Amino acid sequence: MTLRNSGVPLNGWDKNKTRHNQLRNLVAATTNLIRKTLVITELEVRKILHDPTDLLLRAIQPALWLLIFGQVLGRVRAIPTGNLTYLEFLAPGILAQSVLFVAIFSAMSIIWERDLGIVHKFLASPTPRVALVLGKALSAGIRSLTQVAIVSILILLLGVKLNPNPLALLGVVLIVLLGAACFSLFSLTIACLVKTRERFMGIGQLLTMPLFFASNAIYPISLMPGWLQILSRLNPLTYQVDALRGLMLVNGVSTHSFGFNCAVLAFTTTLLTLICARLYPRLAI
Repeated sequence: MTLRNSGVPLNGWDKNKTRHNQLRNLVAATTNLIRKTLVITELEVRKILHDPTDLLLRAIQPALWLLIFGQVLGRVRAIPTGNLTYLEFLAPGILAQSVLFVAIFSAMSIIWERDLGIVHKFLASPTPRVALVLGKALSAGIRSLTQVAIVSILILLLGVKLNPNPLALLGVVLIVLLGAACFSLFSLTIACLVKTRERFMGIGQLLTMPLFFASNAIYPISLMPGWLQILSRLNPLTYQVDALRGLMLVNGVSTHSFGFNCAVLAFTTTLLTLICARLYPRLAI
């Protein structure tokens, strides 16, 4: 049998054994990453269970948008929405807005954790940085699922017909999880760069409204000026709304396919995960 360090090429058996070991190490690393991500997610979800009133309070804003803004503009009929009523057109956008607000401000807790020294303990543990940020992002997605239930009940009471197809419901859940993870990682990146809660709140409020209005949530992209249409097509929220509009409603239509919208959100989430994992140790500074 040839020696690996002797400069002699490996024979077939050694090559197969090397590939097998590499595959086994990859599977073990992936399993470890998933397990630790779920542990971080569980810790975050427990915080939600201790304060469920926060979720109910966050439901007030989408309720106001649907009950006031949607009802008024629905009577004006000034915005072209094709075969959909304005309330039907608006409902997926308000759900996406609710998910955006929950996700953006979910990173506030990480600044508290830094001040309490919890972040230092996480960084001293063998938990991968990617697992730390993905756990936070996944917990924001789980938190946002309550908004799906609340907004769905509201629009049903307002007479909007939802798509009862179970596959459509699964698609809505997937899009909400991806969108929430994407914007949660975006806010985590900001939290890694700022030093105070006040500055984070200011930046978060500064960014949420432009993200919302520079999307197709409350009006079609075709009504926007050219420069805003370009920004809208670079905005991940646009693709989340587009997917929800095609999935949630009985007569729902979307500009892009479900696969394309998922791919855009997944790519953005992956990119933000890598950036945030690299910046995460800055929280301890």
